[in-house]
Amino acid sequence: MTVRNVTPMLAVADIDAASAFLRDCLGFDVSFTMEGYAYCHRGYGAIRLINAEPGADMTDPARQHIVYIDVDDADAVYTEHKAALDALPDGHVRPPFDQPYNQREFHAVHGPFLFMVGHEISETK
Repeated sequence: MTVRNVTPMLAVADIDAASAFLRDCLGFDVSFTMEGYAYCHRGYGAIRLINAEPGADMTDPARQHIVYIDVDDADAVYTEHKAALDALPDGHVRPPFDQPYNQREFHAVHGPFLFMVGHEISETK
């Protein structure tokens, strides 16, 4: 068996809003949608969105997930989508910074999900 890709499937309260976030803030293409489902991809990475069950408590800590997106240049992705990122509520975006584990990242929050976009650096500053 060959694994071609691993694609997270995220249950969201509003597929249209989540798709727009992935498109506008992180540069994903929304290539397929149907009632209760959307497929979003950028390069070889993809995220599948499905409707959360009706009445789901999206503030429940059990629904909180972190999605790490490895890219060639996190600063370039951030700059490309800065206008959309700046439009997010206060506290939902952390501009690019160096991590002690030799990654340069920016963070963006949508609903219960933290999206971390980063690339490897040789050493932190």
